[in-house]
Amino acid sequence: MNEDIRQALDVLNKGGVILYPTDTIWGIGCDATNPEAVKRVYEIKKRTDSKAMLALIDSPAKLNFYVKDVPPMAWDLIELTTKPLTIIYDGARNLAENLIGEDGSVGIRVTDEEFSRQLCFRFRKAIVSTSANISGEPAPKSFADISDDIKQAVDYIVGYRQKEKGAGKASSIIKLGVGGQVKVIRE
Repeated sequence: MNEDIRQALDVLNKGGVILYPTDTIWGIGCDATNPEAVKRVYEIKKRTDSKAMLALIDSPAKLNFYVKDVPPMAWDLIELTTKPLTIIYDGARNLAENLIGEDGSVGIRVTDEEFSRQLCFRFRKAIVSTSANISGEPAPKSFADISDDIKQAVDYIVGYRQKEKGAGKASSIIKLGVGGQVKVIRE
């Protein structure tokens, strides 16, 4: 795992794109603060940049750097959730402009999975995480389900957890609005 992290960090620091395991499903990732790298991820997925992607961080403490005003409810949700939860926040900042929604929002998930948490911690920045599939196609349940097109388009493929057979599942997504409004986007 440490060698994979070292290689992935090298690629991320050079503005490259990686294929890596997360707390949900395999993801395509890059430096969430680098607009050129984010653009490449959109191109790999054949997706318009009006359809947002999320960012992973390793600690709730980093939320304040990427979100102007974290709603108090977010802290409770992060602490109490028992499964991966992506929260869409208003007031995104310090991220690539093409990662931030037209309304100024961004989806962020605090990862608890060993590899992605260590990668985020050592990278010291948010990392884009979007399902490793062409837009409109089913999200891969395991590494074996990822298309060759995706594998050939990235700069580095993490070896860790490739052999796992499992039914990876996308995270739940909620949007926290003004005044404590909660909107469930995906259960």
